[in-house]
Amino acid sequence: MDITSLLGTFMDSDSVSGLSQAANVSSDNTRSILSAALPALLNGALQQSTNEETAEGFANALTQHAAADTSNIGSFLGGVDLADGGKIISHLLGSGSTNTISQISSQTGASEKETSSVLSAAAPLLMSLLGQQTSSQQSSGAGIGSIMGSLLGGSDVSGILGGLLGGADKDGDGKPDGGLLSGLLGSLFK
Repeated sequence: MDITSLLGTFMDSDSVSGLSQAANVSSDNTRSILSAALPALLNGALQQSTNEETAEGFANALTQHAAADTSNIGSFLGGVDLADGGKIISHLLGSGSTNTISQISSQTGASEKETSSVLSAAAPLLMSLLGQQTSSQQSSGAGIGSIMGSLLGGSDVSGILGGLLGGADKDGDGKPDGGLLSGLLGSLFK
């Protein structure tokens, strides 16, 4: 799985529907929240994997989550643990998690409670998908930081999400123009 596949998994209709049900939030708000939050969550995962103080714990968490069966996203999300997801969000977004949730809420028009619920539902899926990707590469002896760096480091998450959501690139810069995607996504994932 590459970053495009991972993002595609999150933004497909089955995932959005499952996350919407798990978080008790409308599908439209769920899709908006995901598109706004995924860059920040992926950046947080990259930071966790490259920080000397957190890399080992993050690698262990990925290994634990990799064991989850994500072949049926609906079933996976039907049993998602929102409390565990909330803890994951705290780790990925760090001390600024409240500010990030507030910013996403403000940009999407969803309430902070809805935003927090969607992120809490999405976090275990993110960890499972990242864990499955990294576990196959760790057997070669590569460190978690280099694996995550190669998976996420040079990716244009905003552009990929814009493509998945049908964003238009009217000015030809390779990124979707206008609205939520160009503003918030570009600023969250640097």
